Amino acid sequence: MADQVVADRYRLERRLATSRMGEVWAARDLELDRAVALKLLGHEADPARFQREAHAAAALSHPNVTQLFDYGSWEGRPYMVLEFLPGGTLEDRLGDARALPDAETERIAREVAAGLAHAHDRGLVHRDLKPANVLFDADGRAKIADFGIARMGGAGTLTEAGTLLGTAAYISPEQASGEPATAASDVYSFGVILFRMLTGRLPFAAEVPLELVAMHRNEPPPPVASFRPDAPPQLARLADACLAKDPGARPRDGSALVAALDGVPAIAEEATAVLAPPVEPTAVIRPQPPPRRPARRRGLLAALVLGLLAAAAAGLAVALIGHGSSSSATTTTTTRRQTTHSTTTRATSTTQPSTRTSTSTTSSTTTRTTTTRPTTTRHTSTRTTTRPPSTTTTEPTEPTTEPTDTVDSTTISTTIP
Repeated sequence: MADQVVADRYRLERRLATSRMGEVWAARDLELDRAVALKLLGHEADPARFQREAHAAAALSHPNVTQLFDYGSWEGRPYMVLEFLPGGTLEDRLGDARALPDAETERIAREVAAGLAHAHDRGLVHRDLKPANVLFDADGRAKIADFGIARMGGAGTLTEAGTLLGTAAYISPEQASGEPATAASDVYSFGVILFRMLTGRLPFAAEVPLELVAMHRNEPPPPVASFRPDAPPQLARLADACLAKDPGARPRDGSALVAALDGVPAIAEEATAVLAPPVEPTAVIRPQPPPRRPARRRGLLAALVLGLLAAAAAGLAVALIGHGSSSSATTTTTTRRQTTHSTTTRATSTTQPSTRTSTSTTSSTTTRTTTTRPTTTRHTSTRTTTRPPSTTTTEPTEPTTEPTDTVDSTTISTTIP
C-alpha cells in the first residue's frame, strides 16, 4: 500500500504498526506538505470504538495529548489523521528492564499527569493508559495517545458482558473486578507506569494474563523502596499512593497528580561530563647557559669601559693638579729670616689656565715668595723644586682656572742665582 494516496490527500510512506484494530502509517499531507500519522481501521475491528476514539481525541487540545487533524472514510475504511510523533514510545525506552534516570522519570511523570488532568477535566477517562500509549514528539515531549477504549462522561460503557478492557499489566483493581472505570482508574495505571520507570520492573508479574489480573485485584503492591531504596522519596511515595487498592485512597484524578508533583523538587539533569585531556609526562627542564654575546659587542663594551676609566683618571689628575698646586709647584722660592720678631706674609698663588687636549702637554708653575722686615742678623736660603710636566691624553674639556687670592702685603719677586 505504500505510495497510495488516501482521500486524494495523504500519501502513505511506511507502515509503523499493525494490529487487529488496524494499521498505522507514516504519511505525507500533500495539501499542507507536512508529516502525519494515518490510522486505518482494520477489517475486523469495531467501527463504533474507532469512531469513539476519534471523538475523544477531537475533544482534547493539549500539548501532552496527541492532536487529531482529520477523520474520514476511504474505500469503506474509516481513517484518522493524527500528528506525527517520531520520538517513539515509552515502552521503547523501558524495554531494557532498567530504571530511567530520575530527572527523565520526573519530567515524563509531570507531562503524563498534565495530559490526564486535561482529559479528566473534560470528563474523559482513558481506561488503557500504558507505556505503549505514551509517545514522544521531536522535542522529546510526552503525549498520551490511543483513546480507543476511552469512556466519555455519561456515555455507556463499551465493555461487553464478561469482557475486560485494558492491558492486564496496568489494569486497575476495579476494572479487574468488572466495575466501571473512573479517573482514579487512570491514576492507578499511572502509578504502575511510575513504579516501572523508578525500578525498571512491574509491581506484579505473571505469565498468564488472568493471574496477573487477579494479582492487581487481590494482592497488595510492593513498595518502591523494596526494589530501589535510593529512589527519590517523593516520587516513590506518589507511586505507592497511586497503587492503593481502594480508589478513594489514591489521588482522585490527573489534577491531583499534578498538584502532588508540584510539591516534588525538580530533579536536575545530569551534567555532561567534560573529559580532561590526558596528562602529559612531567618534562625535566635543565638550566641552559646564557647565550654568548657576539665578539663585536664584547669589543665595543671593552672600549666603552676603557674610555670611562680613562675619563675618570683624567678627571682625578686635573683635580690633583688644580687643588694641590701649593704642594706641587714647579718652582718654589722660600726665604727665611731669623730675627727676634719674625713675620710671615701670605703669598699670592697664581695658577695659569690649563688646557687639556688629546695631544697637548699641560704644565703649571706657581711662585711663592715670603718677605720679612730687615733685622740685625740675616740668613737667607733658597730651595728650588722642579717637577717635570705631566702629559695626559684625554678627551677635550673646558679650560679650568683657579681664582687668585690677594693679600694686603708687600710681595717681592726675588731670583737667587
